Amino acid sequence: MSMHTIDRILRDRARITPDRIAIDEGGRLWTYRKLDERSEELARALTRGERVSTLTGNTADHVVVFFACAKAGAILHPISWRLSPAEIAYQLDDAEPSLFLVEDEHRNLADKALALATVSPATEIACDKLSQGTFGPRDDDGLLLIYTSGTTGKPKGALLTHANCFWTNLSFDLATGIRPDDVVLQVLPQFHCGGWNVQALLAWWKGATVVLERGFDAKRALELIERKRVTTTMGVPANYLFMAQEPRFAEADLSSLRLAVVGGAPMPEALLDTWAERGVDIVQGYGLTEAAPNVLCLPPEDARRKAGFAGKPYPYVECEVSPESELLVRGPNVFPGYWRNDEATAETLVDGWLHTGDVVERDDEGYYRIRGRLKDMVISGGENIYPAEIESVLHEHPAVADAAVVGVPDERWGEVCAAFVVLSTETTEEDLRLHCGDRLARYKVPKAFHFVDELPRNSMGKVLKSELKAKVPA
Repeated sequence: MSMHTIDRILRDRARITPDRIAIDEGGRLWTYRKLDERSEELARALTRGERVSTLTGNTADHVVVFFACAKAGAILHPISWRLSPAEIAYQLDDAEPSLFLVEDEHRNLADKALALATVSPATEIACDKLSQGTFGPRDDDGLLLIYTSGTTGKPKGALLTHANCFWTNLSFDLATGIRPDDVVLQVLPQFHCGGWNVQALLAWWKGATVVLERGFDAKRALELIERKRVTTTMGVPANYLFMAQEPRFAEADLSSLRLAVVGGAPMPEALLDTWAERGVDIVQGYGLTEAAPNVLCLPPEDARRKAGFAGKPYPYVECEVSPESELLVRGPNVFPGYWRNDEATAETLVDGWLHTGDVVERDDEGYYRIRGRLKDMVISGGENIYPAEIESVLHEHPAVADAAVVGVPDERWGEVCAAFVVLSTETTEEDLRLHCGDRLARYKVPKAFHFVDELPRNSMGKVLKSELKAKVPA
């Protein structure tokens, strides 16, 4: 019998507290009963294993689609609206969805992507399919298909099961918790794993209210904390930085905020101090999509004493450090593998351990600090960017003979990308920027292009990116 499926979260809550408010979407209130009924109807149009791709901002309707997939055993494939048409087309062709649901605001982007894709999914629910769906998901059924940037230039679809999502939410509850009377401000995008498995799903499990925002606006976030009496929220460092930079930050009423969680990238200690001065200790954590995503958590009582650390493993999560100082993770939250990519799965999952690619140190108390990355990855505003993906695009330009991309420090975003380019014929920085912009999400486009005669390489031909970073003006 399957006991760890996510459909139970909503069905149980709708039975126990049907009239509680599950979602506050710009003042539009959704009860647990309404959310359950709407998702139940849609679930009848879906079948186990089929993929449902979506292109939308954060909406309650998207939550309905998520729970409909959970009930039917279908797989939700949320696509980032920040991607280019070519990137979206790649994901559609790889996932092969039967259904592609698009919010009106992103219709033009979707049409451009479909023109490039080879698949032709339906773009609306077929009414004649209603009541034909297969119900009763299993623990190991896929639920979320989240694409991550690829080390070799092509994104990989990380498949998360019902059980993965169940255990990561249970462990999150045991470590930091959500209360039934909590008011959760949800600003993380729903195309990220964290938009579901960090606070939102747990809030609906516990019967709390989620104030659902389409996206993040610092001024509005502060206003909502005051007006809605928000008790907990989750963000990346950039979210907290932008709120702290708001003119009203010093006077904003933050007294209701009992728990603020940060992830996605290390939090600068100066920013931790800024929030602590307002009476808010920010709880740090660490995770990755392949672990659904929760791995390490710094307990609230240690937020100041261990500032700069990512914490200890969540309950039900095991961590070890390899001889190369790489963080290894094992537990029921760890994904079963990449979508239709056995080679990448075998490289990442070895003897039951997830190889994170992150370099860590562990102190005598068992706390982990993230020191760097084995993988060639840049974290910009909480988004993971693999330079190989950008380098692959640059090599497609007829004037580019060679190219390398590195991450450089940035006060606003933590890191940004800088490209070093060897030319075979003349071109301009603006031409290369437009070339990348047509093929990549905006946040992946290098912020600077440096033209060089050659790239420094070692005896094995590998680009010495440390030397390139040293050439970037401070």
